[in-house]
Amino acid sequence: MNAPTIVQRQTKYCQAIEQRLRNMGHATNAQLLANLRVTFPGLSATTVHRATTRLAARGTIAMAPSTHDGSMSYDANIIPHDHFQCSSCGLLRDTDVKDKVIPILEASIDGCRISGQLTISGTCNLCMKGKKI
Repeated sequence: MNAPTIVQRQTKYCQAIEQRLRNMGHATNAQLLANLRVTFPGLSATTVHRATTRLAARGTIAMAPSTHDGSMSYDANIIPHDHFQCSSCGLLRDTDVKDKVIPILEASIDGCRISGQLTISGTCNLCMKGKKI
């Protein structure tokens, strides 16, 4: 006997969030809300929160490192990867340094194993030039 097919609810808001997040790369619920209100003026923060929670649970979007103020952030790239986060302006960029950095870190912490993704903090080029974004 075949298992029943589970149909996942895909609202117009979920579709719009996925599309906007692909364009933005990374975003908080507040950033998504501001961006989506151009198309959906009556959209509520609660609806965005519920939709991003549902999409993250499905694995169609991923969690990204939290912002400096602790806000949850989402990532359009669902393939495991590392991040660079600017300590000044909060800019978040995808990077892939794990294979290069983890052996060095593990050697310096006496054989402990590191798992998961890394978030590297520093100052982005724009902030170094005095042009915060």
